[in-house]
Amino acid sequence: MSMELMVFEALQGFVKGDVYPDFAPEGTPPPYITFQAVGGDPINFLDGGAPSKERVRVQVSVWASTRVEASSIGKQAENALRVVTGLQTTVVTGRMATFDEDAGLRGTMQDFEFFT
Repeated sequence: MSMELMVFEALQGFVKGDVYPDFAPEGTPPPYITFQAVGGDPINFLDGGAPSKERVRVQVSVWASTRVEASSIGKQAENALRVVTGLQTTVVTGRMATFDEDAGLRGTMQDFEFFT
């Protein structure tokens, strides 16, 4: 199973199924979660061979109507990602508060590293 599918499945249930890779469609009602790969530390072998696994840094963002709701869902998302065996999750950052002025939404952003 791909990393993206494991993340998608782990985040279901906290926001009535509104989990999107990269960005949510315009007009999506809150709360919802987005996630996207934002880099990572590549594994390099001296002989130039291709590794069977990779490290990927993924940012998970939660968008909600209130700060309390965004923070609560963000914590639930963190806990869900920590226990997915196939992801071998490392929490890279704490949740960072954000605000989307145009949409009037409160959010959290948090980075994870997955070794899949």
